[in-house]
Amino acid sequence: MYKPEKTTAERTRPPPVKVLSGQLRTANSGNGYVMNLGRGRSLLVSLVWMQGTVVDVQLDRNTALLVDETGTFAVQGVDNIPKGKPCLSQGKYVMVMGVVQAVSPEPVIRAVKMADLSELAALHRRMWKLEVATLSRW
Repeated sequence: MYKPEKTTAERTRPPPVKVLSGQLRTANSGNGYVMNLGRGRSLLVSLVWMQGTVVDVQLDRNTALLVDETGTFAVQGVDNIPKGKPCLSQGKYVMVMGVVQAVSPEPVIRAVKMADLSELAALHRRMWKLEVATLSRW
């Protein structure tokens, strides 16, 4: 099976960072996006893993609006995601991995992957808070 060569940026990009929209909203932009983790620590983020509930889908604009415990965030490029369309129903709880496009006034990410987590949404929501909190203690 043919696998295209990865670009230099793809080879050097760190793994996705698990974040809440509120954390991303307060990131500083400039040369990338820098999240303040507290106690003098910060983290450069470009690829993020976020989870939330689908609030609105605008297929004509190739976007979706999601909400997590800390606010809303926009997801672009939803039409380009393999198996992404089944996730695009209002009320579904989904995971989105993508590249940060903007952090203010609302985080915007360009989707790379989406998955429907609705079947066990209550469990996923509880675990998500713990997974993200672990990063802050790191």
